[in-house]
Amino acid sequence: MFLSSLNQTQKEAFLCLAHNVIVSDGEIQMGEEVMMKEMRREMSLDVSFEAHYLNLEGIDLIFPCKRSRSVAMISLIHLAYADGAFEIEEQCFLKDLCQAFQITDADFTLIDNWVRRLISLEKEAQDFL
Repeated sequence: MFLSSLNQTQKEAFLCLAHNVIVSDGEIQMGEEVMMKEMRREMSLDVSFEAHYLNLEGIDLIFPCKRSRSVAMISLIHLAYADGAFEIEEQCFLKDLCQAFQITDADFTLIDNWVRRLISLEKEAQDFL
């Protein structure tokens, strides 16, 4: 949704963080793959760039401001729900990322609640179509 606002380095790092999320529970679901493709398109990332595991050390330097960190967290939580469940492994990874990004538990909860409302509205819109 806001991924196009990231710079090139952040876009590539984000795609790797997204990869970390979808492999964290040991299973890659169809919904996750579809959303990854949509995210790649939104960011206009070249298909030759391959997402890979990204260590969180130094991630705060790639996403130095609150806006870029929030964009990443919103999109990663949305991705975590892509298969219909926010698995504990995904939650643990995102909590670790929150620590690196200095996002409080309260802010994480606010973002999570917003994403769940967004998903509900997306489902409602699908029902109209």
